[in-house]
Amino acid sequence: MTSQAENTLSIGEVLSMLKKDFSDVSISKIRFLETEGLISPSRTASGYRRFDTHDVTRLRSILTLQRDQYLPLKVIKDQLDTDQVQAGLAAPVATGLGVRPDDFRAGAGKIRLTRLELAEETSLPETLIAALEKDGLVWTSAAGHYDEDAVQICMIAAKLSEFGVEARHLRSFRVVANRESGLVEQIATPYSHPRDHDGKARAQQTVRELASLFVQLHAALLRAELIRSGSG
Repeated sequence: MTSQAENTLSIGEVLSMLKKDFSDVSISKIRFLETEGLISPSRTASGYRRFDTHDVTRLRSILTLQRDQYLPLKVIKDQLDTDQVQAGLAAPVATGLGVRPDDFRAGAGKIRLTRLELAEETSLPETLIAALEKDGLVWTSAAGHYDEDAVQICMIAAKLSEFGVEARHLRSFRVVANRESGLVEQIATPYSHPRDHDGKARAQQTVRELASLFVQLHAALLRAELIRSGSG
C-alpha cells in the first residue's frame, strides 16, 4: 500500500518548488493562506502538513492572481471556489468598475537605469524626466538609479503629455499617494504583531488588499464624477 507521504509533499518541498516562480513566497505566507481558508492541506498523525497535486496547483493559482492581477484574497477565494481556475490559470475577474490594476507591486529593483537610459527606455526627453523628479513623481534609489516603478510612471506621464498634461499637473497625485500610503501603513500595523509568527505575511497581504481597494475606489469615484458632469 502506498503511504500518504509518498503521494504528497511537505511544506518545505512545496516552498522549494514555488520559489522558482514566486521569489517572495515563504513558509509563513503558505501558513497564512491556510489560516485564511484558501488552501486545506492534509495533516499527518503528528500534525505535519502534506500537500497533494491539487494543493500545489491551487497555491500556484493564488500566487499568480496576487502577482499578476493584484486581487484581494476574498476575490481569489471566491474565484477558486467557483471552479473558475483550471490547471493553475485564472480567468479574468471583473471588478464591476471597468478597471483592474495589472500590477501594483513596488519595483523589485531588477532594473537600474541612469536618467539617460530611462529617457531611452520610455522615449521621453530628459527635461521631462527632470520635471517629474522635481515634482516628486519619480526618484532615484540611494545608489542613484531609477527602477521599474520609475519606468512605469514615466510611460504613463508620456501618454498623458499627448493630451497636454504636464508634470506640474500631476503633483496632486503624489500628494494623494503619500497620504494614502500613510493610511495603509497605519491600518496594517495591528496585523504585524512581533510575536505573531505569521504577522509579517498578514500585514503584507493587508497592504496589498487595501491598495487594491483604494485603486478601485478611485476608479469608481472618477467614473461617478464624469457621469455626473455629463462627460462620461
